[in-house]
Amino acid sequence: MRATFKEQNQQKEGLQRNGDGKQGNKLLKGAALLGGAAVLSKLLGTLQKIPLQNVAGDVAFGIYNAVYPLYILILFAATAGFPVAVSKFVAERVIEEDHPGAKRIVVVSSALLMSTGFLLFLLLYFGAETIAGWIGISQTVTAIRSVSFALLLSPVLAVLRGYFQGYQNMVPTAVSQVIEQLIRVITMVALLLYLVALAYDEAWIAAGATFGSVTGSGAGLVVMAVFWHRERRSLRVKHVRSELPASIEQKGGMEPGSEQDAKKAIAAGLETEQVISSWQWAKRITLYAIPVCLGAIVVPLLTLVDTFTMPRLLEASLGSELEAMRQFGLYNRGFPLVQLVVMVASSMSAVLVPAIAEAKISGRVDIIRFRAEMSVRLAWLIGLGASFGLAFLAVPINLMLYTSTEASWTMAVLAFTALFSTLNAVSASVLQGAGAIRTPANALLVAIVLKALGNVVLMPRWGIDGAALSAVIAYAAAAGLNLVQLRRSTGVRFALRPYAVSPTLGVGLMGGGLAALQGLAMLASAAWHVPERWSASAIALVGVAGGAAVYALALLRSGSISREELRLMPELDRKLASVLAKLRLTNRDK
Repeated sequence: MRATFKEQNQQKEGLQRNGDGKQGNKLLKGAALLGGAAVLSKLLGTLQKIPLQNVAGDVAFGIYNAVYPLYILILFAATAGFPVAVSKFVAERVIEEDHPGAKRIVVVSSALLMSTGFLLFLLLYFGAETIAGWIGISQTVTAIRSVSFALLLSPVLAVLRGYFQGYQNMVPTAVSQVIEQLIRVITMVALLLYLVALAYDEAWIAAGATFGSVTGSGAGLVVMAVFWHRERRSLRVKHVRSELPASIEQKGGMEPGSEQDAKKAIAAGLETEQVISSWQWAKRITLYAIPVCLGAIVVPLLTLVDTFTMPRLLEASLGSELEAMRQFGLYNRGFPLVQLVVMVASSMSAVLVPAIAEAKISGRVDIIRFRAEMSVRLAWLIGLGASFGLAFLAVPINLMLYTSTEASWTMAVLAFTALFSTLNAVSASVLQGAGAIRTPANALLVAIVLKALGNVVLMPRWGIDGAALSAVIAYAAAAGLNLVQLRRSTGVRFALRPYAVSPTLGVGLMGGGLAALQGLAMLASAAWHVPERWSASAIALVGVAGGAAVYALALLRSGSISREELRLMPELDRKLASVLAKLRLTNRDK
């Protein structure tokens, strides 16, 4: 009998381990799926701005870039923390196998956020003229009213995503994110072509572009509703059983109609309790979500500084509202490329937070320090190369994407926000893993103040070039504050050679190669009468690929990147390890 008990215990422990392993694999796969969907959604959202400028021009592009950050700020302030809160409380109910309780959380959260969304819709729609007055551009009124309708749909979408994440099912969130962004882009392009063909003015064209957020949110909500219906149908029998008292469950079943009567009795008896618990849930969810919402609005606030300062400053110096919006559109040309660089470079953040948090829990200070230094160095090297590469190729990239070379110098200056934005994103993730959660938000608040002051001081003298310079200063300050705190928290040290000497050599070689490429290409284009935009496109594409290759080889040859850095990116390491070893381009370890 003892042996039997021992065998049974071993079997239970084995099943528990297998269950934990499966659960861990499910979480990893879900996180990877969600991360991939987020990257794809951001890619679609970033690239959609290029056809808007190409078809509608810089004025409509400026209006769109003035209004959309305002919508994102309000949306984040209202809903950003609720998917996190809902997923947390739903997960707790799931552990207790209280599926009706999980459903109640969704109902309460939806009612709460729908009310908030409706109030914010009224604020934006009927206050559009007032808000446009704050911006200083009357042409933004139509776009503000257009995007306000999304606030009627986005809150419920956020709640349903949190519900499925509480069940550790990331598929609905991932699918809805991609569909939402895809429909948003399709709507924007379709309305853009339609309104331009009918010769609508820039204000209506920008409103058509922002209306994509409404149809995108609607499409995402439809997708989530389908998943919700399937989920509720699969759990319906289980929920009914959980609501019925054990005393009325009989081995042989019930008399006809007794089950229905029992349900009615239970519903009547629990009505007051559910009302009370609903108010309690509303309070708990709100208190948990508010800090997350406040933290989430910091990044949109930094973007919104330009919305509420640049148009007014430009109009004051140029004397024309139309020209002010055109200049604002020119200024925003450089940001899509910067966002792509930051998106790619900061994708390592998904690995950093759990890896460093794990080392912190185990008390391995040496591992925390090593991983923190390695992550920051990779961010520095990637951001530095990307910034200089975009700056060197600003003219051909500008002509390729936006059909003119206007504001190429502004784009070149803005390119360096890629370096500091990447450093800021990665260092913030490392600090989060190390437990210093408040520092990144505080650093961004400092950046907001510096950006506003920079615009006020520099724009009267240098226009949009001054705004670009103030952006670089603001992001550099945020990254610097994060790195100072990172050094205090982890004890990491930043040596001069891997951060300055070797990268300088790589940047020099890349710059020389790109200068030679552009000179030769211009001579060839003139001799063969190649159209200017075609020539610029060829230079930009070849320059990006060739410049990245030269810079990477220089870093590998000088030892700035070791095998340890490559192991942070398993796919790249697996493909390049044997080739680099044969070419002797990397040190084994550092």
